[in-house]
Amino acid sequence: MKKLMNDPRAVTEQAVAGFVRAHGARLRRVGTGYGVARAEPLLPGTVAVIGGGGSGHEPLHVGFVGSGALAGAVPGEIFSAPTPESILEVVQATHAGAGVLFVVGNYSGDRFNFELAAERCIALGIPARLVVVSDDVGLGSLIPADRRRGIAGMLVALKILGAAAERGDDLETLVDIGERINTNLASMGVGLRAGTSPLADVASFDLGEDEMEVGIGIHGELGRDRVPRGRADEIAELLLTEILAELGATPADTLLVFVNGMGGTPPGELALFFDSVARDLEGRGYVIGRSLVGAYVTALDMQGVSVSIARLDPELLSLWDAPVDTPVLRAP
Repeated sequence: MKKLMNDPRAVTEQAVAGFVRAHGARLRRVGTGYGVARAEPLLPGTVAVIGGGGSGHEPLHVGFVGSGALAGAVPGEIFSAPTPESILEVVQATHAGAGVLFVVGNYSGDRFNFELAAERCIALGIPARLVVVSDDVGLGSLIPADRRRGIAGMLVALKILGAAAERGDDLETLVDIGERINTNLASMGVGLRAGTSPLADVASFDLGEDEMEVGIGIHGELGRDRVPRGRADEIAELLLTEILAELGATPADTLLVFVNGMGGTPPGELALFFDSVARDLEGRGYVIGRSLVGAYVTALDMQGVSVSIARLDPELLSLWDAPVDTPVLRAP
């Protein structure tokens, strides 16, 4: 696989450096690791919402640092959790006296290191809590609900939590909102071609031309089934049937529908797939209240797509609609 890089071992360092250079009016490097923070400090008394996890999912998390979203982001090496030390460096650079909230996916390495960082924050007199996103329903009954992975739905959680912090909510209120988001959020994806790590130069798994992997994660993991590759309408029906059943969604719900590219799927195909999703939902009697389409939570250069659906109550809807200004997510 041909890639644009220099030293494969320096891909994360140079990618973060380049991203900050490209968005220098909004972002700054902090600490000795790969930490990134807003260029302008938070208002005193604002909770610092910080996201983090392994790199390879760009633009998550660094692309969502900014007003109405994250105060800072802590990437690790590719598909590896950041160290507690690098997390603490971002905390020191961003906290504004009201504590910090870490938003992480449900992976053992991320949870362990961010929990350790939270303990160290508390020892330093900085209140700290975690919201763990576990939106992936793709493995179904193969794993218990508390072990579900955090995938594209992490974007939904950090956007809403960033807006709540921006309006002045305290740490415990943010934790409550985060738990409410996670309960009303489900995602599932399919892979058409596996991604390739710069360090490995081989795909993480092999797929035939007429095959697709159902229930993929965002770290090159296999899904639960390998089936014949379907048309866009068939894939949409497969994903939506499971997501809607998991959520227990009804046509009366206000739905946020997020179609996410995995890194190697062209924008035109994502738009085409969203049309398949929208027609399927309309045929079931649902109304799409809000939508987002794009490659926001990727798995290197994997070719594939995921669908995330969130049930938004009036408060969550207002927080999703709140102004946001980051390098890759801006509204209105």
